[in-house]
Amino acid sequence: MDIASDAPQSRYFQSQGLKLHFTDWGNASAPPLLLVHGGLDHSRSWDYLAQALAADFHVVAPDLRGHGDSGWATGSSYSLADHVYDLTSLAKSEGFEKVAIVGHSMGGMVSLTYAGAFPERVSKLVVLDGVTNFPARRPKPADVRISDWAGDLDKLAQRKIHRYPTIADGAERIIGRNPRLTRAQAMHLATHGMKRNEDGSFSWKYDPYLRARAPYRLSLEDNIGLWSRIACPTLLVAASESFLPDPEKAGVMSHFKHAELAKIAGAGHWLQHDKPDEVLGLIQKFLADVQ
Repeated sequence: MDIASDAPQSRYFQSQGLKLHFTDWGNASAPPLLLVHGGLDHSRSWDYLAQALAADFHVVAPDLRGHGDSGWATGSSYSLADHVYDLTSLAKSEGFEKVAIVGHSMGGMVSLTYAGAFPERVSKLVVLDGVTNFPARRPKPADVRISDWAGDLDKLAQRKIHRYPTIADGAERIIGRNPRLTRAQAMHLATHGMKRNEDGSFSWKYDPYLRARAPYRLSLEDNIGLWSRIACPTLLVAASESFLPDPEKAGVMSHFKHAELAKIAGAGHWLQHDKPDEVLGLIQKFLADVQ
């Protein structure tokens, strides 16, 4: 897998008073395609897929609030609804009436929620290992969720930001989380995912408070209700070696009107990095007739 040197355009929009960043691959006359990254990730994680898809689509990849080069939401718990609102702001700022969406992990849940809340605004939806709420999963009681959240915030307030001597050290940390990555892939992710500190060291760009899970998240019933409202063709892509359950075995598929499931063998949760060409082929075939 090679990532070309042609750099996309770095752009910004406003949402809830925040200055949010997105990466724009051009081809503005083509149908718009949003690529929505997962938690603690960033928009340039999509570069390999974006370069290939930009021939047929106006590819736009936002940095979700608190991620990448987007602003941090002081005092926010970064709820799913906040991220969904930011997508509506991005679509409005760019004049996108209807978009195709590819979302990974948490970005998949954001994309599913957006498509369920605004079904008329999505032409097609691809979710890469991104269904994280299942019929068999039962949430903790509200008092426990709030107590856990408060404790997490206290711990994060005392936590020192980790500093790495070089970007290469950050790349090693990424490989430690996903050994399937090549060194070139890890360096690309670290280069765009890290910032230089005043002392010359490097730290991750994302807001550490993203690690505190909001206690007021959507219920399973809320999610099922949203999934059932999705009107566009939907492709759920599962990875054979992911830590997430298979959507079919977990009883997810029956809650969609127009969903199909594809499975990628030999891939973990970051399947677009583990099997990039296979994932790209699935996406291109599924989105082939988007107007």
